[in-house]
Amino acid sequence: MTLESAIPPHLQQERTQPSKLPQNYDPPFPAFSARFPKDVKDIVMVTIGAQHVDRKPSTDASALPHIIRFLSQGPEKYHPTYWEPASVTDNSGAYNEVIICYWHSAAQYQSWATHSGFEAWWQGLDPVAEAHGWFLEIFFPSVERFETLFSNDQATEGAAYMKTDISGPISEHVYWGSMRDRLPISQTDALPGTNEGAKSKHRTGAAAPLKKRTRVEGKKNLAVIRSGQDWSKTNPHERKLYLDTMHPVLITGMDFLRDQGNEVGCFSCRFMDVLDRESLQSGTEKTFGYAYFDDLASLEGWSKQHKTHLDIFGRFLQYAKELQGDVSLRLFHEVLVLEPQQQFFEYVGCHPKTGMLAGV
Repeated sequence: MTLESAIPPHLQQERTQPSKLPQNYDPPFPAFSARFPKDVKDIVMVTIGAQHVDRKPSTDASALPHIIRFLSQGPEKYHPTYWEPASVTDNSGAYNEVIICYWHSAAQYQSWATHSGFEAWWQGLDPVAEAHGWFLEIFFPSVERFETLFSNDQATEGAAYMKTDISGPISEHVYWGSMRDRLPISQTDALPGTNEGAKSKHRTGAAAPLKKRTRVEGKKNLAVIRSGQDWSKTNPHERKLYLDTMHPVLITGMDFLRDQGNEVGCFSCRFMDVLDRESLQSGTEKTFGYAYFDDLASLEGWSKQHKTHLDIFGRFLQYAKELQGDVSLRLFHEVLVLEPQQQFFEYVGCHPKTGMLAGV
């Protein structure tokens, strides 16, 4: 099998940082990366969320339809390329419902925010008067600071809706350090973070909402991972195998990052159910983990050294072996390593363990 690099040719350069790719390496199964237009310089990933402290709201009280209306307002050329609804009940008992949206550029996003009326609405929110909390988390990675990984060449998720193509099977996966090797910026930058903040917070137990608006400053080389699972296309045998063996260890790992992630440099982790775009209800057989680490080394450290991730990794290898490589489960992830100015976090009436508030 001919392999290619996850880094597209136009972003390849002479390395000053060593690759972890083993010599003559042949991955045990194929994986693929999205290819974006050469003229795309940055990508925008936005999470717009509502937080209901006491319980999941009734359908009529859902905040998602209000957010979705903004997405189609203003000139169509500024609308997001793709958006996805999701939800999670966090470890404070609050129900969080979100829309995750993607734009081709910061300029396109800003034009949408202005012309749709979203920015004016957001700035006008009164945390004392609102019936629930709101949060806005925005990432503006340059393409050098963004990478994608897919378990097959048919699935399209997240930012990949903006792709022009998908790679052939890539070299850089299923070895420790492959995530870093897929990031174009890692060819010349070690991507050190500050390693401060995330390790000092304990996050279990209920928390009352803060009736104020709080902006959190960006962190040096914050590492963000959105890692998804889709078992909707599996046959009954594989679905049972996934739900009985893979899903439980995945939940254990996500719960660790959510509750004790401070031990490994994780500020926040949400393990979210993807909602149906029409009904805005669960039942899609799709989930994703969405976590923020103080730097890439911390994310790598959890992946390589912590039992919860070793269990996930080992169980997947066994899962693939039991299916003799005929795996219909679709997996993907997106990893971003961001400069401070490429991050925006603001929380209106949310409890103090929400997102990056946990690192304040």
